[in-house]
Amino acid sequence: MLKIQNSRKWHLFALGAALGIAVFLLIYGTAPLNVANDSFCRGGFIEKDIQQHYAGWLFYRHSALGWPLGVTQAVNAPDGVSIAYTDSIPLLAVLCRPLAAALGGTFQYFGWFTLGCFALQGGFGALLCGLFANALFAQLAGALVFTVSPVLIERAFRHSSLGAQWLVLAALYCYFSCRRQGRYASAGLFIINVLAVGIHPYFLPMTYAVTLALLLEYAVTHRQWLRPAALLIGNMACTAALGWALGLLYGTATSGGQALYGYFAMNLNALWNPIGVNGVLYSRLLPAQNQVNGNYDAFAYLGLGVLAALPVVLVLGRRRILSCLRRHWALCLVCAVLTAFAISNTITANGVTLATLPLPAAAVKLFSVFRSGGRLFWPVYYLLVLTAFAGLARLPKGTLWVALFAAAQLWDVTPALIQRHDAMRNAQTVAEFPTALTSSFWQAAAGRYAHLESVQGLQADSLQLALWAADNTMTTNDPFAARYDEAALAARRQSTLDALAAGTLQSDTLYLFEDEGAFLQAVEPVKDAAWCGRVTSADGRCSWYVIAPGLQGQHFDALCTPYDADYPLRLADYTDALWNRGVLDSTRKTICFKDSPFARARLEGAAYLCANGQEYPILEIDDHDAGWLMVTLEIDDATVLWDEELTTK
Repeated sequence: MLKIQNSRKWHLFALGAALGIAVFLLIYGTAPLNVANDSFCRGGFIEKDIQQHYAGWLFYRHSALGWPLGVTQAVNAPDGVSIAYTDSIPLLAVLCRPLAAALGGTFQYFGWFTLGCFALQGGFGALLCGLFANALFAQLAGALVFTVSPVLIERAFRHSSLGAQWLVLAALYCYFSCRRQGRYASAGLFIINVLAVGIHPYFLPMTYAVTLALLLEYAVTHRQWLRPAALLIGNMACTAALGWALGLLYGTATSGGQALYGYFAMNLNALWNPIGVNGVLYSRLLPAQNQVNGNYDAFAYLGLGVLAALPVVLVLGRRRILSCLRRHWALCLVCAVLTAFAISNTITANGVTLATLPLPAAAVKLFSVFRSGGRLFWPVYYLLVLTAFAGLARLPKGTLWVALFAAAQLWDVTPALIQRHDAMRNAQTVAEFPTALTSSFWQAAAGRYAHLESVQGLQADSLQLALWAADNTMTTNDPFAARYDEAALAARRQSTLDALAAGTLQSDTLYLFEDEGAFLQAVEPVKDAAWCGRVTSADGRCSWYVIAPGLQGQHFDALCTPYDADYPLRLADYTDALWNRGVLDSTRKTICFKDSPFARARLEGAAYLCANGQEYPILEIDDHDAGWLMVTLEIDDATVLWDEELTTK
C-alpha cells in the first residue's frame, strides 16, 4: 500500500512539474535555456537587477577559486564578497563553475534555474493540493494556480534567486504531511532549509518558520521537547555550514547603501493591489492602488480567483476553519509574526503612512538583515491561496468550483503573462545591449587595466559598468553588491584620495569619480601622468569623471572632455530647501561650485562668468562655507546656467 501511495505521489508530482514546465515555455520560450544566450541578462529583463546577478557570476567565474567557495575577490576588492550578495545563486554558481570552464565562452544558468523553479512550483503545488482534494483534475487545476502565481511571475528573471518560491510550497507540503502522520522529523524540511541558504537567505526565515511550527506543535502535543530541539539545532548547524562554505559569513559584508528595515514594507493593500514593478498590471479588472516608499518590493497580489473564493470559503467553512486554526496553532503563530514583520513598524495603507512605531536602534539594525521585510509574507500568501483551493474542493461539485477558480485566476493575470512573454522575446531581438558605455574611451581602456577603482560615489550605469569590468577580467571596489562594509570601503577610498593628493597613481588602475567636484579636488597632482576628464553617454544622462593612467595625450570622441586649460566650469548639482541644482532659490542670482583648486583658479580675478555667448558680471565670491564657492552674479535668473559649460573672463 505504501509503495502505491508513493507511486501516486511521484506521478502527481511529475504531472505538476510538467505543467510548470509548460507554463514556463509558454511565457518565456526556449531562448533562456541556451546557456550561450545572455542577452536578457545583459539588457536587463524588466529592470536592471539581473545585470547585477549576471555580473556577480562573471566576476566569480573569472576569479581564482578559494575558500569559502562562493567568494570572489574581484568584487569589493581587495577583501572580496560572497556572490550571495550579488544574488547570483551561490550554490548553483559553485556547481556550474566546472561546467562553464569545460564549455568555455558565454555561460548563463539563470534560464535553466528558472525552468527548474517553475517545474518544482508545479510539482509541489500539485502535491500540496493533493492533500486537500482527491480528483486529479482538481489537483492539477490547483497546481496551475500556484504556477501562475503573480508573486512568482513578478520575481522570475527579475530577482532570479527569489523565483525559488517552490521552497515555501515544499516546506508547507512537508508540514501538512508530517502533521497528518503525527511526525516531527522530516528529511524534506531538513533539506529544504539547507538548500534555502544556498539559493537566497531570504527564504531561511520562511522555511524555518514552517519547520518551527511543526516542531512546536509536536512537542506540545506529545510533551517531547528534546528530540525536536535536537533536530532543529542539527538542521541549523548544517544550514550554517553550507552558508559558511558559500561565504555568507565571510568578512564584514553586512552593511550597504540600502534603506533600513521598514522602507520595503508591505502595504495593507498588497493583497488586492495588482501593480508590479515598472507598471506591469496583473489584473484585467482591478485598478492599481497607491503605495509609498519601497512597498513595490512587497508585491503580493492574490489574483481575482483567490480574492473571489476566499470570502465564500471563509463564510461557508468558518467552523472547519476555526477548528483548523486551533489544530495548527503554531503555524498560525509564526504566520502572524511573519505578517507583522512584513508590515513592519512603518504601517502604510494606499499612499499614506498611518503610523511609524518606535523601535530601538538595535532592533532596527537586527531587522535590517532582512531589510526587504515585505517578502517574508510569502508563506502566508501561499497559505491563503491554499485555503481558497481547499475550501472550494470540499464543496459539492468541488472539482467544478476549483476549475472555475483556476480559470478566473488565469484569465485575470494573463495580460501580465503576455507582457512577460513579449519582454523576453524583445530581449532576444535587441541589436545592441542598452548601455551608456559607448564612447571610444571605453574601447581604449578595455583590457588595459586590472582594477577599476570607484574613488567616490556609486557610478552612473553601475551595473553595465560592472559587466564591462567583468568582461575585461578586472577587479572592482564599486559597491554594486547588496551587502558590503561601508566603513571599510570609505577607508580604502580615503587612502586612494591620499595617494592621488601625493601624486601617486597605480598604472594598472582606472579611477572613476561620480561627482565632478570630488574629481576636480583630486585631479591636479596627477593630471600629467594620465588622461583625465569627463566621459558622457550619448544621451548625456550619464557622466563619469576619469583618471586613466597611461592614456595621457590620446584623443577620443566628442563624448569625452579632457581636463586641460579649456575644461569648463559647471554648477554643482546641489539641491536642498534653499538651493535648486546649485542656484539659490530666494534670489536666483547666486550660484555655487564645489571648492577645488581648479574652480578657484578659474574664478580668482575673473570679472565675468560666460555661457552661450553671454557675459554675466561677477559681483561677489563667498568661500566662508567650507567646501563650496558661492558666486553672486548680475543676472535675472541663474537657472539658465543649469547644465551649461561655463567659462570666465
